[in-house]
Amino acid sequence: MTLVEKILSAHTGKKEVKAGEFLNVKVDMVMASDLTAHIAADQFEKMGAKKPFDSQKVIFVMDHFFPNKDVAAAEQIKRLREFSKKYGILFVEAVDGGIEHVYLPEKGLVLPGDVVVGADSHTCTYGALGAFATGMGSTDIAVAMVTGEIWMKVPQTIKFNYSGKLPTWVTGKDLILYTIGRITVDGALYMAMEFTGEAIKGLSMEGRFTMANMSVEAGAKTGIVAVDEKTKAYIEGRSTRPYNVYTTDSEADYAAIVDYDVSRLEPQVALPHSPDNVCGISEVSNIRVDQVVIGSCTNGRLEDFEYAARVLRNKKVHPDVRCIVIPGSQEVYLAALRAGFIEVFISAGAIVGPPTCGPCVGGHIGILAAGERCASTTNRNFIGRMGSPRSEIYLVNPAVAAASAITGRLTNPEEVVK
Repeated sequence: MTLVEKILSAHTGKKEVKAGEFLNVKVDMVMASDLTAHIAADQFEKMGAKKPFDSQKVIFVMDHFFPNKDVAAAEQIKRLREFSKKYGILFVEAVDGGIEHVYLPEKGLVLPGDVVVGADSHTCTYGALGAFATGMGSTDIAVAMVTGEIWMKVPQTIKFNYSGKLPTWVTGKDLILYTIGRITVDGALYMAMEFTGEAIKGLSMEGRFTMANMSVEAGAKTGIVAVDEKTKAYIEGRSTRPYNVYTTDSEADYAAIVDYDVSRLEPQVALPHSPDNVCGISEVSNIRVDQVVIGSCTNGRLEDFEYAARVLRNKKVHPDVRCIVIPGSQEVYLAALRAGFIEVFISAGAIVGPPTCGPCVGGHIGILAAGERCASTTNRNFIGRMGSPRSEIYLVNPAVAAASAITGRLTNPEEVVK
């Protein structure tokens, strides 16, 4: 069996499962946010449920419109706060909170071998920990809240093998953008993307989270990385709960095996209006930007801010650019503060905001006007995603975003860091 098949098998009680089978799968964690949880909460009560299957395995995280952007958001979050208290489920808001896909791993709420479902498509982020994690509709999430199970089809797995050592300024964001550019946005439709190879072994956990996060942009059910010493080191100190490590069998049946030599890869850019409209940074020129966003569940971790700070240190944001920096969690914010990164950003002229999804979903803190362009470390660049349908979003890694903030146009970090 593949890694994904082994995890699902362990959560069904079956000795073996194969791609294409329909299963009832037991879950270890059910998650929803302020954007989606109200639908799940309504369905939960319409089902006549008296309590969740396990109150400590259901969590609501306030992040999309947090801090409350308007009255509607305030009322919705109030409703979820009250629902959570009524049923005793985990509720994350202001105190030590953050963006759901940053928060859950850093608090040890997801571990290797887990099955996690969330009412958000980027739940697949947790695959970086060797877990099976996927997004589902809010009504399915309500069923999982009540029963502790989901009904699903076992996905096929595509193995992506990345050979070579990554060049300077090339990150996990560039690997996944390059991959999506090659296979397109439906190239892994309802499949698992298993990331392996020398470049993945050398990648930090932050980089792996980024790759798993954007697997859904290729249509995947999940993205996953096998557990290694880096995974175990990340978990240490975050959780004492026991976990299971699974590995793919040598004779596993993959849908395909794809090999990429990334030793000469340059920073990548996804041009409007699709994550697969990708090219190298050297192929773009004189594309000015009005806004830069560094953050999100894709690139809102400490290493991402380290990259950005290396570029912005002792430099200034272009006077025509709004540079918005959003830590992925309070924990990340505090670590970035202690490392001196926040001072670098503010001294450069950037705006540092609270942990929130904010501009990524066109929610708040960075909405684009008609004709404006944004270089963003977020995960989607669809029409109208960040504001006006006549604006444009360019997806890049944090170093490229920071360099672009300095010059006012899409820029290779090599140009500003000598």
